[in-house]
Amino acid sequence: MSKADYSFFFPFRVRYSETDKQGIVFNAHYLTYFDTAIYEYFRTLPFDFQENLDQSGADFHTVHVDLDFHAPAGFDDEIEAHVKTIKIGRSSLKFEVAVYHKQGRNSLAVPSLPIYRYYFFQPASSRLPLWP
Repeated sequence: MSKADYSFFFPFRVRYSETDKQGIVFNAHYLTYFDTAIYEYFRTLPFDFQENLDQSGADFHTVHVDLDFHAPAGFDDEIEAHVKTIKIGRSSLKFEVAVYHKQGRNSLAVPSLPIYRYYFFQPASSRLPLWP
């Protein structure tokens, strides 16, 4: 995948607290980048995620992520998390997210399979709301 395969990205600057003793981003922080980028992606859609949550009480939860790391990012690097929806199911959404250096073409971290899943949870099983 290349940056051109995604229509949305959210920029970050790596903070000192996100790095380990070697000065590179600790791997767990990529999940925070992914989660933040997905919610920012939601904000660009004609669907009010927060309003739906307030009205229905239903929320999305990450249930599976599998990552491959290709290159490091370090303190103060400018990076971008690119997001696209790859599947809208009856009760789940699947996203593909990849992190790139702002000026780079090669990914830093991507799901090894595009399976970053959000499930729509309520006390009882239900269908996803209508998506644009």
